[in-house]
Amino acid sequence: MSFPAQRGRRLRRTASLRALAAETRLTADQLVAPLFVREGYAVREPIASMPGHARLSPDLAAEEAASLAAAGVRAVLLFGIPSHKDADGSGAWDQAGPVPQAIRRIKEIVPTLSVWADVCLCEYTDHGHCGVLDNEGVNNDETLPLLARAALAYARAGADVIAPSDMMDGRVAHIRVALDRAGYEDIAIVSYAVKYASSFYGPFREAAGSTPRQGDRKAYQMDPPNVREALREALADVEEGADMIIVKPGLPYLDVIRAVRERVDVPVVAYQVSGEFAMLHAAADRGWIDLPRAMQETAIGLRRAGADLLITYFARELAAGLSAASAAVPEAVPVLKGHQQS
Repeated sequence: MSFPAQRGRRLRRTASLRALAAETRLTADQLVAPLFVREGYAVREPIASMPGHARLSPDLAAEEAASLAAAGVRAVLLFGIPSHKDADGSGAWDQAGPVPQAIRRIKEIVPTLSVWADVCLCEYTDHGHCGVLDNEGVNNDETLPLLARAALAYARAGADVIAPSDMMDGRVAHIRVALDRAGYEDIAIVSYAVKYASSFYGPFREAAGSTPRQGDRKAYQMDPPNVREALREALADVEEGADMIIVKPGLPYLDVIRAVRERVDVPVVAYQVSGEFAMLHAAADRGWIDLPRAMQETAIGLRRAGADLLITYFARELAAGLSAASAAVPEAVPVLKGHQQS
């Protein structure tokens, strides 16, 4: 009986061979960890739908950021939860608010960590929408100056990256101009250019208290059937000055990640959102899946689709797993008898 010259199993036979032949790699410095920051001191409020995550006061958020940095994670993404909300979301640009406080504390104790500040009004408005309202819904153009004010507040506090997630048209250009005029031309903008009106945001909205009181966000977030529209959004934001592009959610939109990756020259970030995180945990709690393996497999799937970086609530666990896997590889090579190392 003849056998084929090529046997795929040859490079799958051992862990070392599989590692050598791996086409896609995941490292801790490709991970961004989201943190929820609320007002107060020494406050930790666990989030029921997101096991292992909590709303943290700025002091504890800084400690968490330092711990993530020690694990190998290079960046955190901050979301603010204010005690006061109003129609304009004015807490978003309050220099004494939870996010600016957290930025300053993080930069004091771990200055090398990259701090990303999410820019949106939904956590700060009493109506829960991402911009100011008029009789017809969210007023795109009136929202832009408010987003720029929030971006400037975070830049002044020491943020390295501004990440607008509101999906208002023209906000990248508006924020870029405001930052440059204020002398923050080196602050990067990582735009949520491709953010779908998704059912996978539920746990986040519980954590941030950002569910709209009336209506939904379908008029300004993207419609799930559309891919060509995603490319238009991504290219428009790059033209306006975005330094990176985010696609959100992750797993239901692998084809979109790939399409965006092939059309833009800036780094592409996939956001593995709260619903994806909670869904894997729920299945694991019932014994239906192996959580560590599913966590690794979904992360590598996002990377394989074309994401350069991952925003994920699994950042700590992924970094720990990658560190453990690296430690399991023997460092020393035995010296054969009768031979000397050169």
